[in-house]
Amino acid sequence: MGTDNNQKTESLELSFQPLTTDLWDDFESLFGERGACGGCWCMLWRLPKKLFDSQKGTGNKLAMKAIVDSGEVPGILAFHNKIAIGWCAVAPRSRFPALSRSRILSSVDDRPCWSVACLFVDKSYRKRGVSTELLRAAATYAKSQGANLVEGYPVEPKPEKDIPPAFAWTGITKAFTRAGFDEVVRRSPTRPIMRLETNTLTLPDNRREMSG
Repeated sequence: MGTDNNQKTESLELSFQPLTTDLWDDFESLFGERGACGGCWCMLWRLPKKLFDSQKGTGNKLAMKAIVDSGEVPGILAFHNKIAIGWCAVAPRSRFPALSRSRILSSVDDRPCWSVACLFVDKSYRKRGVSTELLRAAATYAKSQGANLVEGYPVEPKPEKDIPPAFAWTGITKAFTRAGFDEVVRRSPTRPIMRLETNTLTLPDNRREMSG
């Protein structure tokens, strides 16, 4: 999965859209034959582990397609030059029941929140700031849908160590910090839970289409 570790400052003209049926082909093209990573198709947090493992690949792809076809928006796509180059899974935390089965990522409190569960960036666009912009856009989209709080679960690399993209698919701490998230709890040395209060955000005209 794409990360912003050792991020280079670079300006990219990006646009963001919720994943709906008319953008399925873009999503499919971005994820490729591997379904982003190991046949996941961004279903890990949504399914019981046994079911997820048993249907890796085509089964998970069909499960995600069914979610999109139902009218539910499971996340947003980032586009550059009309090509999908990034993905952020963002939805109410209740859509990701596997989070509550994790000791490290279980609920902080009873406040309703949306969760950023996954980030994926095309390898040609990694380390160019895309993850940070995706996080900002995801929080903006969540606010447009009525969310007051957005939560993420990044990995924090140990000093002087880089994390292979496959192990940082929930994002890295630096990207969340740059996007305005603050750490609220840490139950593991490398896995903070970070939050952003959406009352700090505005909905500028050029992003209103994301309310989809």
